[in-house]
Amino acid sequence: MSDSPVKTRREGAILEVTLDRPKANAIDLQTSRVMGEVFRDFRDDPDLRVAILTGGGEKFFCPGWDLKAAADGDAVDGDYGVGGFGGLQEMRDMNKPIIAAVNGIACGGGLELMISADIIIAADHASFALPEIRSGTVADAASVKLPKRIPYHVAMELLLTGRWFDAPEAKHWGLVNEVVPADKLMERAWDQARLLASGPPLVYAAIKEVVRDAEDSKFQDAMNRITQRQLRSVDVLYDSDDQLEGARAFAEKRDPIWKGK
Repeated sequence: MSDSPVKTRREGAILEVTLDRPKANAIDLQTSRVMGEVFRDFRDDPDLRVAILTGGGEKFFCPGWDLKAAADGDAVDGDYGVGGFGGLQEMRDMNKPIIAAVNGIACGGGLELMISADIIIAADHASFALPEIRSGTVADAASVKLPKRIPYHVAMELLLTGRWFDAPEAKHWGLVNEVVPADKLMERAWDQARLLASGPPLVYAAIKEVVRDAEDSKFQDAMNRITQRQLRSVDVLYDSDDQLEGARAFAEKRDPIWKGK
């Protein structure tokens, strides 16, 4: 629907998701629920392999929670829908790659949404902050995720001060993968998406499940679960045609043809 706050565009195995809610792409409860439905459908569609998440316009990726909607009655602890805030942060079994193409300001819940992606490409004018501290609230998802993505002392400073930082600093600390000119952002995101879409989807699924499973595990415990085939995605991969195809293609010195089964 043209009036939907979430626009989608599909090209082959790639889904582009645009949060387009003028003026700032802030997320209210209804928008969050729509985003959750979009990402759930992406997760469950066997013909889709990669998603790109970006914001409409040139100024905002997403500033997070819609405070105007909150003032009108949206509850902070309301029903965000499947996947939690923004539809992605708590999406269970999301075993497909997500690319965030950050086209502008990403702060508060918008930054939390951004770091729910696997690969982050930022426009050179993008800026970032976790300003919740200034309004007496906690950036809960960022408090969990940020110290795992960048050095602990840097994450704590950003959480405790709420200061703004730019794209080069975000790249310096490893918060984003790349910084590109704004007019090249979507071109670069699509190049990356096409590269991933041409790759082995069952391997991607196994990687993502292994990473999640190992996050709070001892090394040997995590390895045991992998080798004993206790992880569904790993088990599926080892029994797949794609696993044999990879070996055959290597032996025959040709590009593999991945079927996702």
